[in-house]
Amino acid sequence: MTQESTPAELRAAADEALRKPGARRQKIRKQLDEVEAELRPLIVRARLMEVPVRRVTALTGIAPGTVQKWAREAARKTPGKGAEKTG
Repeated sequence: MTQESTPAELRAAADEALRKPGARRQKIRKQLDEVEAELRPLIVRARLMEVPVRRVTALTGIAPGTVQKWAREAARKTPGKGAEKTG
């Protein structure tokens, strides 16, 4: 005969089950953030050198929208880049 668990025991077991994979995910997420910080200026430079977005995404795994966003943001921060002066 099996002993029935209380709701508190079931919650504690579920909590414990989350700890190890949760900690592992947080560690991996931190590493991913560090790699993205390293990649961002390289991606911006590649786009300035006209490397196609599809090629950048194939090499990095960064989503096309993110590549385009990073390039746009960098262009806004750099006066005279990406916009022609008129008049």
